[in-house]
Amino acid sequence: MVESILQGLAAISAPVPLGFLVFGVVLGVWGGALPGVGGPAQLAVLLPFAMLMEPINAIAFLIGVTTVGNTGNTFTSVLVAVPGGSGAQATVLDGYPMAQKGEAKRALSAAFMVSMLGGLIGASLLFASLPIMKPLVRSFGSPELFLFTIWGLSMIGTMSAGAPMKGLTAAILGVILSTVGQDVKSGTMRFDYNTPYLWEGISVVLISLSIFAVPEMIALAARKGRVAEVSELGESGIIEGMKDAFRHKWLVFRSACIGTWVGILPGLGSDVADWFAYAHAKQTEKNTENFGKGDVRGVIAPESSNNAKEGGALITTLAFGIPGSTSMALLMIAFVAVGLNPGPEMLGSQIHYVYAIIFALAFSQILASAICWGMIKPAAYVCFFPFYVLVPIIVALCFLSAFSAHFSISDIIALLALSVLGYFMKIGGWPRAPIVLGFVLGPKVELYLWLSIARYDMEWIWRPGVMALFTVIAITLLYPVWKAWRLAHVTTDEPGRG
Repeated sequence: MVESILQGLAAISAPVPLGFLVFGVVLGVWGGALPGVGGPAQLAVLLPFAMLMEPINAIAFLIGVTTVGNTGNTFTSVLVAVPGGSGAQATVLDGYPMAQKGEAKRALSAAFMVSMLGGLIGASLLFASLPIMKPLVRSFGSPELFLFTIWGLSMIGTMSAGAPMKGLTAAILGVILSTVGQDVKSGTMRFDYNTPYLWEGISVVLISLSIFAVPEMIALAARKGRVAEVSELGESGIIEGMKDAFRHKWLVFRSACIGTWVGILPGLGSDVADWFAYAHAKQTEKNTENFGKGDVRGVIAPESSNNAKEGGALITTLAFGIPGSTSMALLMIAFVAVGLNPGPEMLGSQIHYVYAIIFALAFSQILASAICWGMIKPAAYVCFFPFYVLVPIIVALCFLSAFSAHFSISDIIALLALSVLGYFMKIGGWPRAPIVLGFVLGPKVELYLWLSIARYDMEWIWRPGVMALFTVIAITLLYPVWKAWRLAHVTTDEPGRG
């Protein structure tokens, strides 16, 4: 174990991988500071280029890009009340009021400090979980993995921003899209419509570009404005923000643990991690009357959780091959493309790569926070690019990335067609992350079900692990129904009291 740890540290600390890590962090912070540019959209654009790298360089670059976007998101959330991504929505509630009160520097400084601390806690929990995860993974067969992927799909549907049916429908659509092309088990062509382009299926990069990146650029062009409105920076000290982080160290720790746990659960991710942490802070902290009016604790809680979430999401991605978020789904695709195999093999013969990922995660959090501290004022102006400058650049990168999937004009046609779907989902208020997660998990559901029946007939249903996961799935699906019934019951009974 010690040898593998040192091997991973040496690999990620070499000059070339370290250079790719720094480059990835810079891109990740920049993308996070531009609403609609960072996160899955940015990762989808960069994915084809990373697939051409050596494994350790790809790890450094992709971890740098993927895990620091939430740090960059803080700029627009605090300065202009525009969340740079789904993981920065709760930060707006107290971050922007602090900026209005002239405390923007304090809010940003506190956010960057707790983002670093939360990310380091998440990396530490990932490291600590490896001895536990390895025997657990080995006890999982195809039946347990089948139920685990079903659980992931059930979480997508029930935790989709208050629209569970829309989330579940989007996930099912993603599963259907994943069946296009040749069935790897029987060789049968499915939904190809006698079109050779569809024989190999639809690229996950193309799906991500059309669902996330292009619709955001269409919306920006339709507004014919800038990404965000101008807001002046306050003059409160950066040192005070750092002190706030350590003054509320237990809130940081609790919020980071919440973020890690949410990241572990497939289908949740940063869409809810920041809200869970914010609600926890509001319920457990004293003197909460200023929450929503510029309380620094309302910035500390969500910012601690959304970076720690990355460590949790990597646990299921590396140990089970089940992505904990959309970004992790894309990251897993890149890992497979460069020769890594998330799952039992990665915790066995490729364990040194896992430790390299953990060190890359820790280094990226420290580096991102340092960069952001040095860019508090100048970075604000990056968000004010006019649409006629930003949109052509991003759309051109989208077309280039889509074309690189098969180097065919059909890639461009497919991108345009699916982008229409993505745009209508956006303007219709449909959650878009489930469609990508459904697309990634769909083939696994099919494969693990086929393997389970082929190996065990139907006897696998009575395995203890399967029955336990059936129970978890049932609770996951029924809890929102019970909660809604209980809320309606309480609301109905309320007028008759007293």
